[in-house]
Amino acid sequence: MKESKLTFFISYIVVLFTVVSCAKRGSITGGPKDEEPPKFIRSTPPNYSTSFKSKEVRIYFDELITLQDPQKQIVISPPMKVKPIITPLGVPGKYIKIQFKDTLIPNTTYTVNFGSSVVDNNEKNPFPFFQYVFSTGPVLDSLSFKGSVKDAFKQKLDEYVSVYLYKADESFTDSIVFKDPPRYISSTLDSTEFEFKNLKEGKYHLIALKDNNSNYTFEPRQDKIGFYDTIVSIPKDSIANLKLFREVPEFKFDRAKQVSKNQFILGYRGLIEAPEISVLGNRTVKTRFYKDPDKDTLNIWTRPFFEQDSIVFIAKTKKYTDTIVSRYKDQFKDSLTVSMSSPSKLRLSQQLTLTAKTPIDSIKISKFKLIDQDTLEVAFKHKLDKLKNELAISFNKKEDARYSLRVLPEAITDFLGNKNDSLAFNISTGNESEYGKMILNFEQLKEWPIIVQLLKSEGKVDYEVILEEGKTSALIESIVPGEYSVKVIFDTNKNQQWDTGNYLKKLQPEKVIFHPEPINVRANWDVKQAINLGE
Repeated sequence: MKESKLTFFISYIVVLFTVVSCAKRGSITGGPKDEEPPKFIRSTPPNYSTSFKSKEVRIYFDELITLQDPQKQIVISPPMKVKPIITPLGVPGKYIKIQFKDTLIPNTTYTVNFGSSVVDNNEKNPFPFFQYVFSTGPVLDSLSFKGSVKDAFKQKLDEYVSVYLYKADESFTDSIVFKDPPRYISSTLDSTEFEFKNLKEGKYHLIALKDNNSNYTFEPRQDKIGFYDTIVSIPKDSIANLKLFREVPEFKFDRAKQVSKNQFILGYRGLIEAPEISVLGNRTVKTRFYKDPDKDTLNIWTRPFFEQDSIVFIAKTKKYTDTIVSRYKDQFKDSLTVSMSSPSKLRLSQQLTLTAKTPIDSIKISKFKLIDQDTLEVAFKHKLDKLKNELAISFNKKEDARYSLRVLPEAITDFLGNKNDSLAFNISTGNESEYGKMILNFEQLKEWPIIVQLLKSEGKVDYEVILEEGKTSALIESIVPGEYSVKVIFDTNKNQQWDTGNYLKKLQPEKVIFHPEPINVRANWDVKQAINLGE
């Protein structure tokens, strides 16, 4: 009896294993992944219709679709003051419905460019560059115009830059871009190229805009702009390149705010030149200020504190004067805190820099001692920059060495009369073999000066040199190993910085060229690279 039960159990296990194995071999996987985009079937009225009078359009596809990121992707040209309602939004459907809420312009060709917004419901495969085109007149305009947009200052262009054409007739003024929509609209989407289709013959002004509010108008405080220097004639002209830039706003002081007993912060917009700050109506109150290194802000300090509800500052630049009122009350007193703003490990070409939270008023350099690792004093030079509130210490450094900057009590006095206690800042240097060198040879260089910058990440300049008249090569030493982009600024006005453009003044930004590929710098290695500056 036991033997028969054992035989039955073994047989049951064998059968079960066989069934499971077969199930695994024959399991349903759902088939291959769908990688096909939706297919356009038909539309009512038909695509490329003429004498168009309908208030609604339906565009049918072979499967369920949704619209992805329609606010950015869908561009209607010419634009409509009252935007049409386009569905489906959020729920899938087999057709797109466009309901026009604005009166269409007679004898005009309209283009609804869907970009990459039309995707299938399951896998989100896009049906790119689909357009619905119609004309309210008897014929369709068929001319085209294309080009590219690049950022004037950065290597990478923002996505979804709009490109506009305005009719160049007696009604056009430069102020139109601030208040009225253009005649035709195109977009770079997620590339740098744009193309207008179904254009009418004529002359046009060409504008590029990073239109953050999607309102077809230029708002300088938040939008970037680019403009073509000459009028575009279609069909004679067929291609154009634009540079996108952010204007520097007209200079203006903003509100002041008290942040401690003696400190106020004063924001500003635009470029600040030679500022002067004083207190209205009280000559006994003295002021000092320095710029915030990261914000468009002045840190203002006053002394002495006196009892009153408000304080009025007179803020001046070369071309601008304003009075700014701030509430004024007794708060905590500021103390002198000194810190090292340079890294603790210096390259041989770097300076040691100190900064303070309160304005440095004076220093007694005799109370500063720089000591090397053998406890020997090292000679140094110093420079106090009161606008940056920074003390720079420069000296001849040795490789693989350690140094200590010792600051004796009362060596530093701030604007409020505070003095320091004993301070010590320890630094070291590496071996030059830890760093690399870069030798850049510039081909077709015909304009000087140029500012040569190395960037590890967008926006942050790690190394910079300026080439004056006639020089065609740059040696950059003590480079931390890594990949760097090379950026060249043509400093046309010789002010040692990049200057942006201005649309109303018809001023293009200063030219910037990036080397197309990053350059890899290795330790103890000299990199030689030719940079072609020809266009």
